[in-house]
Amino acid sequence: MDEVKQLVTDIKNRKIKPIYFLMGEEPYYIDKISDFIEDTVLSEEERGFNQVVLYGRDISIEEIVSNAKRYPMMAEYQVVIIKEAQDLARTIEKLASYAENPQPTTILVVNYKYKKIDKRKALYKTIKKVGVVYESKKLYENQVADWIRRVLSSKDYTITPKAAQMLVEFLGTDLSKINNELEKLQIILPKGSQITPELIEENIGISKDFNNFELRKAIGECNAVKAYQIVNYFSENPKDNPMVVTVSLLFNFFSQLLHFHGLTDKSPRTVASALKINPYFVNEYITAARNYPMKKVSAVVATLREFDVKSKGVGANAVPQGDLLKELLAKIL
Repeated sequence: MDEVKQLVTDIKNRKIKPIYFLMGEEPYYIDKISDFIEDTVLSEEERGFNQVVLYGRDISIEEIVSNAKRYPMMAEYQVVIIKEAQDLARTIEKLASYAENPQPTTILVVNYKYKKIDKRKALYKTIKKVGVVYESKKLYENQVADWIRRVLSSKDYTITPKAAQMLVEFLGTDLSKINNELEKLQIILPKGSQITPELIEENIGISKDFNNFELRKAIGECNAVKAYQIVNYFSENPKDNPMVVTVSLLFNFFSQLLHFHGLTDKSPRTVASALKINPYFVNEYITAARNYPMKKVSAVVATLREFDVKSKGVGANAVPQGDLLKELLAKIL
């Protein structure tokens, strides 16, 4: 995120490079940087003659180079944006010859999503010398809540840890989806507002009481009544609460609990750092560790592996997912 801010600041200050090669597994920042260049480098009047957007599936490297070598008309720069450039993966290295001597009045932006070029080869090394190679890495699940907090903070909003966790568990690590939901909330909430679980439930449709986050907490507390209420809700709404996601999240929780048992220092700060969790949730792990000694945790992990296979239809084709979830809960508790 800091690297993106620096890139944007440099572009705003007209410290512009002739090539921006944007690659990696996370498309969110690739789109953000590309869109920023597309929207801000040229004035509205200049764009008509000096900005072109091309798509990898429709063009060749030779056509990209031909466009890049043109001169701008009545403007300081021309901007050439290549979207879906990963479709040119087989021939992308040919771009190295252009990168050796790029047109100084052209800004070439290459969006190479879900992949990355070989850093040992000429294209990467050449662009690094004259331009920018930005690698957009996929965030791990335990990093997304902090990303949400930082994005909102930059726009003068705050969010409770539980609300952030609800978004992560419902939307996963897809930053574009999460950002879309956050923007919806920002439209209806004044700046300075705090986003709470109640606001998430009311405006996004994620239940604040019946979700994987609350199920994990209920299981950790051995609160069978609450856990079965949540599982029954999941059974009635299987499309919104797929079992494969629930099993995966519970597996992560008990794997972390196994790690917790192995820690010699169980102070909140050490636990949060070792398990890569928000300090807000440390007490949940302390409570769960009291209820589930290491031997029991190991058995639960083995059970979750078994039900992970069943949730994908292996050996349990005819069994409704709701029934499988109830059976899993019975074995854990």
